[in-house]
Amino acid sequence: MLTKISVQGAREHNLKNINVEIPRDKLVVITGLSGSGKSSLAFDTIYAEGQRRYVESLSAYARQFLELMQKPDCDHIDGLSPAISIEQKTTSRNPRSTVGTVTEVYDYMRLLFARIGVPYSPATGLPIESQTVSQMVDRVMALDHGTRLYLLAPIVRGRKGEYRKEFAELQRQGFQRVKVDSEFHEIGDVPPLDKQIKHTIEVVVDRLVVRPDLETRLADSMETALDLADGLALVEYANGDKSGERMIFSAKFACPVSGFTIEEIEPRLFSFNNPFGACPACDGLGKKLYFDPDLVVPDKAISLDGGALAPWSKSNAPYYAQTLKSLGKHYKFRTSYPWQKLSQKIQDVILYGSGSEIIEMIY
Repeated sequence: MLTKISVQGAREHNLKNINVEIPRDKLVVITGLSGSGKSSLAFDTIYAEGQRRYVESLSAYARQFLELMQKPDCDHIDGLSPAISIEQKTTSRNPRSTVGTVTEVYDYMRLLFARIGVPYSPATGLPIESQTVSQMVDRVMALDHGTRLYLLAPIVRGRKGEYRKEFAELQRQGFQRVKVDSEFHEIGDVPPLDKQIKHTIEVVVDRLVVRPDLETRLADSMETALDLADGLALVEYANGDKSGERMIFSAKFACPVSGFTIEEIEPRLFSFNNPFGACPACDGLGKKLYFDPDLVVPDKAISLDGGALAPWSKSNAPYYAQTLKSLGKHYKFRTSYPWQKLSQKIQDVILYGSGSEIIEMIY
């Protein structure tokens, strides 16, 4: 196994017949005075030769679409691999930019993982395989007697569009209800969808109550759901403490022992810039952002009018004062009160928002 990149007799640009050995699989930094040949060695010699050899290994048909780099002025280079380079002028401050995204290598890796990757169950370590309808039925029948369920077929998952034709076709097929963006609707009463926003649409295939004589009906409904959603079905609890919780069933990807199931493997599942692939805790950034209430309100004895909210205290814009006045009118508190005398509920609303409660703002 190669352990180093060996360069012999490099004379590209201002390099003076130098010999150098660089360890592989290490982070190596080339430093020196301006004009000493750093870029000539890194880009014009090592990168150029690595890229040239890679392009030469391709077929004649593929080479016609790629630019063939000139062989650098050098006696011999050994230990090279296909190389990528990033322009020195690239100064992206986007926290989602990495070497993989800037060079677009990440796009090929995601496609590779999605097309030839073999998923394994985190519970058992076994390969995830196809799941039969009878196995799905057995899992549902193992639930507590009397459990109420929705059987859903996810026909659209995080895609933009209006889907008028799809709703009309579902209604023609005899389906009555759908769940659109977490809300249930009669198909004929679905509000117009914004085609610029991503939507999730799930067809309500059946409403079930777990009981001994359910198996035949459940199997038929499960097959219908799998046909609608290309091998995927969801069972959602309709009542009780688990209301809203779901079980995923897949005719393609399920662990044969634990029943652990994943959705269809597709490139977006491997992207930290896509909601379907990003970590739900950090949204794909690799770190969680939050604010410290003690820094937002450093002096609890000051009132809102007096500048208790430090980030807003130095602004002359009326927007912030009007926002606080509107909150005070809605929750019936005075902005002249010291922060420490406001109730915990009012403090939480000011710091974290009102949630789903609608507040009239006057500006």
